[in-house]
Formats: sequence, structure tokens, C-alpha cells
Amino acid sequence: MSTSIRAGLEIHQQLETQKLFCSCASTLSEEVLGRVWRKLRVTSSELGEIDEAARLQSEKGKRYVYEITGNSCLVELDEEPPHPPNQEALRLAIEVAELLHSSVVEEIHFMRKIVVDGSNTTGFQRTALVALGGWVDVGEKRVRIQSICLEEDACRKISENDEETVYRLDRLGIPLLEISTEPDIDSPELLKAAARKIGMLLRATGKVKRGIGTIREDVNISVPEGARVEIKGVQELDMLPLIAEKEAARQRRLIECTVKLRQRGASVSDNWIDITDEIKTQSRVLDEALKRGWHISAILLKGFSGVLSGREKMLGTEIAQRLRVFGIRGIMHSDELPGYGVTERECAQIFQLLGGADGDAFVICAAPPEKLPFAFSIIRQRALEALHGVPEETREAMPDGSTVYSRPLPGRARMYPETDVLPLQIPDALIEEIRKELPEPFEVQAERITARFGIHPQQSIQIAEEGYAKYFEEICSRYGNASVMARALLNHIPEAERELKKEFGSLEFMEEIMKALAEGRFAKEAVGEIIRCVLESGNVQECISRYSSAGTEATDIIHRIVMEHRDLVAERGDGAFSPLMGLAMNELRGKLDGKKVSQLLLSEIKRVQEHIQEQ
Repeated sequence: MSTSIRAGLEIHQQLETQKLFCSCASTLSEEVLGRVWRKLRVTSSELGEIDEAARLQSEKGKRYVYEITGNSCLVELDEEPPHPPNQEALRLAIEVAELLHSSVVEEIHFMRKIVVDGSNTTGFQRTALVALGGWVDVGEKRVRIQSICLEEDACRKISENDEETVYRLDRLGIPLLEISTEPDIDSPELLKAAARKIGMLLRATGKVKRGIGTIREDVNISVPEGARVEIKGVQELDMLPLIAEKEAARQRRLIECTVKLRQRGASVSDNWIDITDEIKTQSRVLDEALKRGWHISAILLKGFSGVLSGREKMLGTEIAQRLRVFGIRGIMHSDELPGYGVTERECAQIFQLLGGADGDAFVICAAPPEKLPFAFSIIRQRALEALHGVPEETREAMPDGSTVYSRPLPGRARMYPETDVLPLQIPDALIEEIRKELPEPFEVQAERITARFGIHPQQSIQIAEEGYAKYFEEICSRYGNASVMARALLNHIPEAERELKKEFGSLEFMEEIMKALAEGRFAKEAVGEIIRCVLESGNVQECISRYSSAGTEATDIIHRIVMEHRDLVAERGDGAFSPLMGLAMNELRGKLDGKKVSQLLLSEIKRVQEHIQEQ
């Protein structure tokens, strides 16, 4: 069912170049050479303002551990100034801008975007505006482009707990292209289609990374009377419609809550009270908290009864998610009580202590005493927001299409000029040079592939849209077998990746496979199995050898099969070919071409027939 939304996309695509501000390779590594740790503190912008999202992030007080890899250097550690920006990445950014009909700026200035979640050792991300405006046509709908930026990717998160987050430096500094659209998307279906079309244009350059994690979508979504909510980290295109539908439903439920609260004249108490010594409970959860030396406190929410939990009422979950970000998990509220060992009598006692009445609700929190003031400031803030509608915030996508609170939406105070990277002028001659080298439209590529190699038009379209056209034409021009290559790219490789839950870093291995096939070293039926073998072992030649045809072996296998069914040959003569061919292919499929198996089998049947006649 279609859901009315207003949405915009932010697509982040890693580029297949060296890192943006040093000459290190843009690859991931599992070899850790050392570790350093730091704590990051928020700084103000050039106007003296502090971004609210950054402030709250810094209040976590976490320690960040950075794992050093072979493709990280002093630039990634923030012990050396950044080198001049990678020129190949800059040219690619301009190329994508031209493909999207955007206007390239005359001079590129890198900015520092404050990020204090530890994902950048500097405490900020370097980003530069490359182009403004433009559009992409998605069917009959035109989605406008807002901006195109070139920036550095963040560290790769390895593990996390309440006190510490471990990052790896291998991903930090990989060039990242950020393409932002205007909020022109009005349905979940169009959201997916627009992301797919932009992804196709990026792949058409042949210079972007592929695979899970190399392209990420952030989605800004609102519904009528709702608010802009940014959902970060969507990695699967097929999840976009579900995420949009669930976010739209969440916002509508929050709007319904706000309407009810206003009708009731709801309000939030200014104060919270410590009830540790006032209430005796048999709740195992609260008893464990008390044994740790924690305190139990409560706050009154007037008129909030019935809107904190339930399928359509979920403010309790919203509050819990806010607190969880700061490592505070011990909360309960009156809509879910009595429960968790808290009795009805104890609920009434808490209401009495808070001065509550019918229609009111309360939230209780168990936490270390020093954390309680901050915890209740968060609870009170989220409850107050519920009186006004849907809060603007950043949320993280979950595997089931739902989202969880991450942080407030960042503001302008997070940006300030980068003083270590000089501005770059973009001459008109460079833009003209890039325009002459733009990739052909998909339709032109597909028509040429079909005409030249004779594969099905739909396969040609898929090859072009996936960005394989140039590679496909190069390999098939050298080694032929275009239909085999098409099946490998469109079927065998994706199937192997799904089955083994691994991904190929590149497709260079396919040239070795197609070369060996052209040399007759194995049958074309073996290509899928060889691809799977390569993904498992990483050794292309070993996998090819495993499936290479051996004439002597094939002859021995066919001889054995015929001799084991000598009576069938004596009875049927040439009529024994069909059932014996099935048996032979069961053992030789992928090792020997079917035509060669047929020839060997017919020859062996004839030899055995002659021997029988002689007897």
C-alpha cells in the first residue's frame, strides 16, 4: 500500500581511488598493527556556537580506541596535516556532477564538519561542496539534486559498549561522494527507484566501489504535520520502501499522541523525586539496581496515561531509546505497570508521592545517583516534545525496517572552515575535458552489447545498468563466450555472494576464468562452481585446476560406466546412449564439455558393441 510521504535522499558512495588526503590504499584490512586511544571534546564553530548533537555526543564521555592498519598513516591518526586532495577523486566528483546536470562551483573549499562520536580521529569530517542543482529523471518523475559534496569516509566501527568504542583506521579517509536530493520524493516506491537510478549513474563511471558498505543511503522523511527525520545507514536498496512506510507510521502515531495530550491539557512536572527510601518493592529488576548502589527516582507526566505504551502509543519506547544512547537502561513507566515485580499497591504509592491523579502517568528510572539529573533532563525533554508533535532527530535504520533514536539533527554550528587544505579553483577547461569523456547512456551501451555479442536485450540492459558494460565488452572481445560471461555477472556471482555471505572485492578474477575457458581447460557448465570456489578460497588458478578437463580421466570414467552397463549395451545397442549419457554427465559435468562427453561415449559404446559381436 502506498504511503504519502515527503522525502529526500543522501547517497554516500565510496570512490575507487586512493584515500582523499594521503596516498594510502582505499581498502579494508583485518591485520591490526597497533592501537591508540583518545577522548574527544566538542568545540564551538567560528561564530562561537556549539552544535547540540555534538554537545550531547560529547557528554557520553566515552573512550575511543583506534586500530592501526597497513593502509593508515599519520594523516589518519591526526598526527600529520592532510595532503592535497586526490585529483582522481576530484575529477570523478565533477564527472558525476555532469551526469546529474549539476553546476560545478568555481572554487572548492573544504570545511570541517564536527563529529565527536569517535568515528574521526580529528573530531571532524572534511567535506567540500562540488556542485549545486541538477536532476535525475525516474520514470516520469524528475527528482531535483540539491548538492554534490566530496568528503572523507569515517573509521570502521569494530565493537562498542557503554564505556568504549573500537574503530579501525582502514576506512578513514576513503573518498566519499555525497549526493543530496531535494525533498521531491512522495512515495516509498519512488524513494527506492530514485536511489537505484542514482546508483546506476554512479556505477556507469566504472570508478566507484561495489558491495555492502560501499554505498549507503540516508533518508530524510516527513509526513503531513510531522517533521523532518533523518534515517542514517541504509545499506540495502530493497529496505528503503519498508523503512519509509514504518517511519511514516511512527510519525502518524506520534501526531495522534500529541492531539490526545493537547486535548487533555497534559503537562510535564518540573521536578523529579528520589523514591529510593520511600518505596519497598519485590521487583527483581529494581532490587538488582539497589544492590549496585543505584537510586530510584520518578517524574510525573500529567495527562499522559495510556500514551506511553501499546501498539499505537509508544512514547515509552521513544523515551527509553533516548536514554539508551547515553547508557541508561533502567526505566519503567506506569502504562506497563503493575509488572516486572512492581505491584499495583506500589504503583499507587508512587502516584501518591508524586501527587498524581486519574489520567496521569509516571516514569521511574534506576541509575547511579550522579547520572539521575541528566537522565531526567532527557526524560522531561522528550515528554515536552510530545506536547508539540514529532521532534526533528537523527535515527538509525534497523534490519527489520524500524528505526531507533541516534541524536538530534545537526545544525549549522557544526561547520567551520578547514585551514589545512587550500581552496581549489576548477578551470572551465577541466570541465570541458571531463564532459568529452562522460560514459554513454545505458540504452546505447545495451544496444551495442546485444548487436555485437548476440545476448538477450534484457541481459544487455542489466549489464549496462550494473556498470559492467566496459568490462564485459573487453573480456568478451578477447575470449568470446558472451552468454557465459553474462550469466556469471548477473547470476553466478550474486548467487555465490548471497550463499556464502561474502563479497568479491573486484571482478578481475573473471578474466582468468574466461581465458581458461577459451583455452578449453574446463567446460562452461563449471563456471558457476569455479566462481563459488574462488569466493571461498581466493585462489583463482587452484579453482580452475580443480575443474580442468583431463582427457584420460574422462575416458576412464566413460569406460567404467559403459562396462558397468554392458548388458544394456548388448540389449539396446545405440539405444543405450541416452541413459548412459545421463550417468556420464553426472560425473563429468563441469569437467568436460557435453559435446565431447557425447563423442567419447558413442565411441566407447561402439567399441563394446564390436567386442560383443566378436564373442
